Amino acid sequence: MQNPIANLRRFTPARIALGRAGSGLPTGELLRFSLAHARARDAVHHPLDAERLAAGLRELGLAPQIVHSAAPDRATYLRRPDLGRRLSPETELAAAGKQIVLAIEDGLSALAVERHAIPLVRALISLAPQRWASAAFAIALQGRVALGDDIGSRLGAELVVVLIGERPGLSSPDSLGAYLTFAPRPGRTDAERNCVSNIRPEGLGYDAAARRIDWLAAAALARGVTGVAVKDESSEG
Repeated sequence: MQNPIANLRRFTPARIALGRAGSGLPTGELLRFSLAHARARDAVHHPLDAERLAAGLRELGLAPQIVHSAAPDRATYLRRPDLGRRLSPETELAAAGKQIVLAIEDGLSALAVERHAIPLVRALISLAPQRWASAAFAIALQGRVALGDDIGSRLGAELVVVLIGERPGLSSPDSLGAYLTFAPRPGRTDAERNCVSNIRPEGLGYDAAARRIDWLAAAALARGVTGVAVKDESSEG
């Protein structure tokens, strides 16, 4: 007998209408689950090619700096989230005199950064070149979201926008997130940030994500705040 909700699988990558074989999953579904799990694990450990990413940004006329968190390697990064939230002691960053810093970090999925960061930055520059083409750019290795607070503070920015690989899911090992924080400094909390998540062609497309990020950035700079005090009204009007 056909599963009555099987047709819904055409509209979502979610794991629905899997069927069963006795008390377990059918072999095909079990193999697909194992493959998705392996891809998610691989995404966590995949290293970011920072030099290649920097070359892509330079082709857009940008001048990124490459920095590293206090986590010396991937194993330490995964065990010590606190080290991924601050720059390494050897890091030297002088204030750039830019209103916005855009920090691109590997996070938990360098695949997401490699696949989606450049197209998203290109969409931002196309949408509002006066805002994004003049921003300072940094590429951060072994970074957590809060590392952007340290980067933005040292560069003297009013606003930091962190593009980071999100925790891989079984249907999305390459989801990119954007986190905006006004007046960045170490110690900022997640309640003081705005987030735009699931940026990828199968989720929130580049142009739609760019419009949302740009609206939030403009609102943050105009109001002097981000986080719970700013409601995303980018789709209104």
